Amino acid sequence: MKNYQIEIKWGIIFFLISLVWMYFEKLMGWHDMLISKHPIYTNFFGLIAIAIYFFTMYDKRKNFFGGKMSWQQGFVSGVILSIIIALLSPIGQLITHYLISPDYFNNAIENSVARNTMQAEDAAAYFNLSSYIVQSIAGALMFGVVTAAIVALFVKRK
Repeated sequence: MKNYQIEIKWGIIFFLISLVWMYFEKLMGWHDMLISKHPIYTNFFGLIAIAIYFFTMYDKRKNFFGGKMSWQQGFVSGVILSIIIALLSPIGQLITHYLISPDYFNNAIENSVARNTMQAEDAAAYFNLSSYIVQSIAGALMFGVVTAAIVALFVKRK
């Protein structure tokens, strides 16, 4: 565990920032009045996520590897971060959908049906807590590994 303290620290930071982002989305109306804009605007969080991966690997390079880090070491650090984020994501989903935005799923279902982008049954199957928990775990792992591979290219130092 001592070898992964930096990734754990940044995983917790990612978790907390993602909750702040969810609250920001709610305040902006992207979970209710402007929910049709949510699929577009929520993607801006990706920039924050990339920055956190960068800061994690920079911190690891500077404070663990003594200023030198190979691509592989950076990639492994990013994968560990992705696993930590994936493990924390169900808790984030619970907090988001029970405390921050409890009406999100109903609003998303209504919006999808009203815009004829989904049938009611399909929307209900997609917009629910268990579906979002699975999506958040899978997304954290898939996008995290890709992000780790790319960011490690920029953070490596010989």
